[in-house]
Amino acid sequence: MSLLLDQIRLSHPHLWKAFSAIADGEQHLHHIKELDRYWEMLKQPVQQVILPGDQLPKSAVINGEYDLVYAGGTLSLLHAAVMARKYGRKVMIFDRQMPAKSTRDWNISRQELLNLSATGLFTESEVDSFIVRRYKTGWVGFYKPDGSQKKLYMENVLDCAVDADKLLGHAKEKLLAVPGSTILARTSFSCCYCFDDHVVVKVEDSAGKAFYYKAKVLVDVMGILSPIAMQLNEGFPQTHVCPTVGTIASGFENVDFDTGEILASTGPADTSSVRGRQLIWEGFPAESDRYITYLFFYDEADSPNDKSLLGLFDTYFRILPEYKKPGKDFVVHRPVYGIIPAYFHDGFNRTREIADDHIILFGDAASLGSPLTFCGFGSMVRNLHHLTADLDQAISDNNLAKKHLEQISAYEPNVASMANLMKFMCYNSATDEPNFVNDLMNEVMIVLDDMPERYRQAMFRDEMKIEDLMLVMLRLAWRYPRVMRATWEKLGVQGSVGFMKNLVGWALSPLR
Repeated sequence: MSLLLDQIRLSHPHLWKAFSAIADGEQHLHHIKELDRYWEMLKQPVQQVILPGDQLPKSAVINGEYDLVYAGGTLSLLHAAVMARKYGRKVMIFDRQMPAKSTRDWNISRQELLNLSATGLFTESEVDSFIVRRYKTGWVGFYKPDGSQKKLYMENVLDCAVDADKLLGHAKEKLLAVPGSTILARTSFSCCYCFDDHVVVKVEDSAGKAFYYKAKVLVDVMGILSPIAMQLNEGFPQTHVCPTVGTIASGFENVDFDTGEILASTGPADTSSVRGRQLIWEGFPAESDRYITYLFFYDEADSPNDKSLLGLFDTYFRILPEYKKPGKDFVVHRPVYGIIPAYFHDGFNRTREIADDHIILFGDAASLGSPLTFCGFGSMVRNLHHLTADLDQAISDNNLAKKHLEQISAYEPNVASMANLMKFMCYNSATDEPNFVNDLMNEVMIVLDDMPERYRQAMFRDEMKIEDLMLVMLRLAWRYPRVMRATWEKLGVQGSVGFMKNLVGWALSPLR
């Protein structure tokens, strides 16, 4: 028995039992505990990792020079491969783990995934090869005690299961085929030193040896643990979070491989935490006889609830039979997990810091995606074309100051406004009845079911127009007046005013 697994035997018995049967269970447990450092980071003084150039040690030796140095080796591979292959930029990627390996698989529609071929990174046939299964229809449904919940069906929403490691592996191969491209594994970000015309990035290998690399731009793709994001946003890089755990497994009883379960709850709020939490499931057919299940909940980043992935994983394995019953041949092939970030922009436009001189943040480090359905992968895929073209132009024009780089952003006014709806899914026992989230979301599903299908597709693909959202909200308020009081309780004065600012910014956005 491994020491790390043995440490959780009594505190997390269901997780211990499941991970003890997985060949690389200890490795995943180590990564989960690493991600759970995020909750402690929020309580600690902000680490200063962006330093002035005059603090660079005199003894520092520059080990390489690049146009772009990427910290983090997952979604960065998509961006870096385009920058190297299409724009001829010399790039380097480093990752504290193994690059091109993800802790989650992804679901997306084929139409959205084809953005990767539009950039020239992959051919359309290559894009199709990353799709391991495509289900026929999907639904959303929230628990009602009497079984009267509305199942809202929709087509072409998150209906393609993508093999994340295969996609990233192909991007890695294409990147390394470009002379001068470098990828480093087991290499951690330490800090960076900013000069007028470049940045020097200090990294450490697994033995603790330091190396220094010079770049025109440091691209932070370190995810939710990014110390750069923590510093730029004064220790509060996210306002809300969605802890998520699950498995890719086979051997469930009575699984429908033609249907995706996009959002599904099986009971009222779990009130064992301080404020309580509304647990939600997702279920997606995967490759062959495998099926992906996720368990998650939405919460404020600074709430007193237990938001640890360790705790949620223990709950997952304990209550999994309430959602999908494991059969006698049930096997977990791989755990999947992460902390999906969200940020409330209290303004008419983006208010989160995503750049500094010669530094830019992408992916979960930037926290500009929607936590409801689209998340970081969808945001990167949808915005990849302009995130690469705009950064190449900035390098060519030498416009690498903060005021220029922060304009290169995945921020979308419609996504920012829609993300506010996540607050209604954050359960609080002080104001909410146990089935509040389910009741509210069930009413939303009823309203959408009475409208043309394009409304539900737009909502769950983060493609809504402001007039469409207003129509849905008006119909919901007419059907379910309780939502008016809930808005006050969930958003308060500042949040309500901020939501209105978001809507105004959306209405005036040039994207319309």
